[in-house]
Amino acid sequence: QVHLVESGGGLVQAGGSLRLSCVVSGSILRINAMGWYRQAPGKQRELVATISDLITNYADFVKGRFTISRDNAKNTVYLQMNSLKPEDTAVYYCNANIRTRLYFTDVYWGQGTQVTVSS
Repeated sequence: QVHLVESGGGLVQAGGSLRLSCVVSGSILRINAMGWYRQAPGKQRELVATISDLITNYADFVKGRFTISRDNAKNTVYLQMNSLKPEDTAVYYCNANIRTRLYFTDVYWGQGTQVTVSS
């Protein structure tokens, strides 16, 4: 069974930084892509950043502030968040597209980690 474990969330002041981590474990043949999403109360879950091989993709609202990276040897994806704003406050979810069997690929989610940015 695939398991995604996130860490690194917390409370910071505006302008501060946090680094989120997500470790993937379980019966895995290949991790095709990984990403971060976030969801604030009363809002839909939205894409923050994704990484597939060496290609990265960012939402407009985090460009220049957040950086996604991946350590393939550790099956881990990171999100470095700088210049945080109060509107960044949300639950941040790790996401991975994973092949677990020869003819089966599925999308998996972490439990989420709370990021709170104070004014």
